[in-house]
Amino acid sequence: MLLAGLVAVVHGAAVLFMLVGALLALRWPRLVWAHAPIALAILAVNLAGAPCPLTSWELRLRADAGSPGYSGGFLGHYAFAPLGLDVHAPAVQVGMYTVALGLNALGYGLLIARARARRAARAAAPPPSGAASPPSLPPPPVPPRSGRGRPPAAAAERGRGR
Repeated sequence: MLLAGLVAVVHGAAVLFMLVGALLALRWPRLVWAHAPIALAILAVNLAGAPCPLTSWELRLRADAGSPGYSGGFLGHYAFAPLGLDVHAPAVQVGMYTVALGLNALGYGLLIARARARRAARAAAPPPSGAASPPSLPPPPVPPRSGRGRPPAAAAERGRGR
């Protein structure tokens, strides 16, 4: 029975991570690499209408330990039944998917907006010091000088005044 309880705790952690993982990734961006596959796997199981492998595993461990199983799935048993809600009721289903999709859309939307803002800031920023800068144009040519360091026009006027 201890193993069944451990599977239930892991299952609850997976559901909680699926719900808030995208928001946690705002603080720890590398969590996306763990969250995205977990969220997609949970979504695929739910959309396919297949039984959750973690629920099946927990129920099998309960049966092996001689404990009674339950119906209605993990969320039905642990989250909705204690509140007196039927997990299969349309309103509960809509609410459940709205919360899950809403939190993930918010989290991933903010992550995408942040990534775009960083990319735009990087494109507008000057290159860091020490980085190779693009080649610059040569300086404009200096006009030839005549006389004692005076421009040609001044030298010509000097000669006329004598």
